[in-house]
Amino acid sequence: MATCKRARAESKPKATFRYGLNTSTISGQKLSLVEEIGIAAKAGYEGIEPWIAEIDAYVKGGGSLKDLATMFSDNGLTVANGIGFFEWAVDDDAVRAKGLAEAQRNMEMMAQLGGKYIAAPAFGADKVVIATEKLIERYPVLMELGRKTGVTPLLEVWGFSKTLGCLDEALQVADACGRSQVCLLLDTYHLFKGGSGFAGIGKLKGATLPCFHMNDYPATPPRDTITDADRVYPGDGVAPLAQLFKDLRAIGFSGVLSLELFNAEYWKQDALTVAKTGLEKMKAAARCQ
Repeated sequence: MATCKRARAESKPKATFRYGLNTSTISGQKLSLVEEIGIAAKAGYEGIEPWIAEIDAYVKGGGSLKDLATMFSDNGLTVANGIGFFEWAVDDDAVRAKGLAEAQRNMEMMAQLGGKYIAAPAFGADKVVIATEKLIERYPVLMELGRKTGVTPLLEVWGFSKTLGCLDEALQVADACGRSQVCLLLDTYHLFKGGSGFAGIGKLKGATLPCFHMNDYPATPPRDTITDADRVYPGDGVAPLAQLFKDLRAIGFSGVLSLELFNAEYWKQDALTVAKTGLEKMKAAARCQ
């Protein structure tokens, strides 16, 4: 477990990061989105990352996006990003067309909720290799939908994916599509899982990262077998978080550090306790550098 001496922590300036809760962290407790919003607010988060599936469930249950937007606002939460899944990168033209229609639907929902971003991993193409040249052709279509809706698709790196599994590949797409116009969604675990490492963070600009998924990973299992479920609270693993936070500050990162975990042990615990513990550990890790 990463620790730092109190004297050293007190000599550093207070963290200036903003903190968010990805609802996956407490999804195992099977709460409603309304309950998750209350927990995020009570725990002290500034932002929240809801999943499109739970927004759909809320609307299907009789709620409206307008009421949901008010709920976020009344609880002092910004919608840091939306987690949706649409097949924008696949080779099949018909499937990709459906994926783009779903992307537009997701973006329009986010816009009504006051959100400005939606995750865009290579969903559907994660088990096959899609040539980078094809991604460079296809991602601008997604970007154009973003311009029309006012919601930016975040090019997300999934470390286990055979397409967009590493930061270098994402940067190749970003460079070809206009680096200043492309935003990324990175994750501590995925940078490790995909072999990207963390050295590339210092080469980015803060504006490139509106949201960063925060978590940690243990020394075992090894990289080739570690899974999403093995993620732990920041500071409870072996990720080089001190250097990561130092680099994020150095590049002017002003986005949201969003706690994203899928740990079954945490899902057995009280959701508010998990949310509070996660926030405390994120803040402690951010100070420990």
